[in-house]
Amino acid sequence: MASWIIQVTVMVLSVFISSCQGKKDKVLYCSACKAIVDELNYSISQVDPKQTIHVGSFRLNPDGTMQDKKVPLARSETHLSELLDGVCNSMSDYALYVDPDSHEKQYKRFAPRSNGAKGDFPDFNNFQFDGPEASNALKFACESVVEELEDDIISLFSQDSEHVHQQLCNTLSDYCKDSAHTNEEL
Repeated sequence: MASWIIQVTVMVLSVFISSCQGKKDKVLYCSACKAIVDELNYSISQVDPKQTIHVGSFRLNPDGTMQDKKVPLARSETHLSELLDGVCNSMSDYALYVDPDSHEKQYKRFAPRSNGAKGDFPDFNNFQFDGPEASNALKFACESVVEELEDDIISLFSQDSEHVHQQLCNTLSDYCKDSAHTNEEL
């Protein structure tokens, strides 16, 4: 009898705990995921492709040789880890964008890149600037996504995978699974 009560109690507690978890804002987390991919792609494109880094073990083999190899810096795990540490700092360059035709909401970059072309400014009419708390929410979502998916992000970018938006934000994390803009670039 006592084991039956324990089983029922555990079942009730598990249902209660699973129903009490906070829901994540799909628009916010999907946009944060896509912004991470966009910012990392941009940062990787700014690295000189000729730069390399030594990776491997720095231990000597029994024959006195060392086993290491050179890989391109841009897609090395070391460089990607450094980029991930600062990727969420650029979330203040994003704001909520409402598509005028479909009224779909997503966060998009409104600020031009530091070396961007002169005509790189978007139409600000469809952006909603809600003050610093909106970019703080996006930054928090970005940090959550990076913390949760750091290994997957590094793996995808180090392999130079195709359609990273799709793989990371839809397949691995389900943040953009229901989004109409799953393949759209930021």
